[in-house]
Order: sequence, then C-alpha cells, then structure tokens
Amino acid sequence: MIGRIIARSARNLVLVFFATALIVAAGVWSLRSLPIDAIPDLSDVQVIVLTDYPGQAPQVVEDQVTYPLTSAMLTVPRSRVVRGFSFFGISFVYIIFEDGVDPYWARSRVLEYLNAAAARLP
Repeated sequence: MIGRIIARSARNLVLVFFATALIVAAGVWSLRSLPIDAIPDLSDVQVIVLTDYPGQAPQVVEDQVTYPLTSAMLTVPRSRVVRGFSFFGISFVYIIFEDGVDPYWARSRVLEYLNAAAARLP
C-alpha cells in the first residue's frame, strides 16, 4: 500500500507540490490568526492578604488576625481554598479561586469581604 502511494506521488509531482503548497499556506494562515500567548499563565487565580501586627507572637497573630480573616474569607464566592499562615508579627491569608475566575473580580470580592471583616480585627 505504501509502495503504491509513493509510486503515484512520483508520477504526479505537480499534484504533490500543489498539495504541499496548500498545506503550508493553511499552516501559515493558522499561525497568524490564532491568539497564542508566549508564556501561558497556568497558575491558579489567588489573592494574598498580608497583615502586619508588629511585635506579637505567632499565637497572638493567629488568634486575633489570621483566624478571623480566614473564617471571613471562607464565604467569598467561587473560592476553592483558603489558607492562613501566622508568623512573628505577620499574617498571610491565601484565597485560591476556581478556574476561569477573573483576577480583578477576585480581588474586588476579597476587598469587599475584607472591609466587612475589618471590624473584628485589632
């Protein structure tokens, strides 16, 4: 079968060159018309809330800052994971959102819930 394809291609060189030119033209057109990102961003949409509470021990930061913020951020719409970390005088709360969430939308929702939780913070 492959031998017959090669034999027919050798006999019809004009048709082979025409098909090759057509395929190359289709490839160039596809390459120019497709929106390709050079470095795709495969990371999750996340918002990080950094809070300073200078001079406080990690347990105090956990009890007074990290826990209230984490519990408030659990109700943010379309959030997938909420994680809180406490260190000496500093707190991190990571809110990871579902796939397809716009980063601006995520930041604005976190800001809304952060303003609501501000009354419970020292």
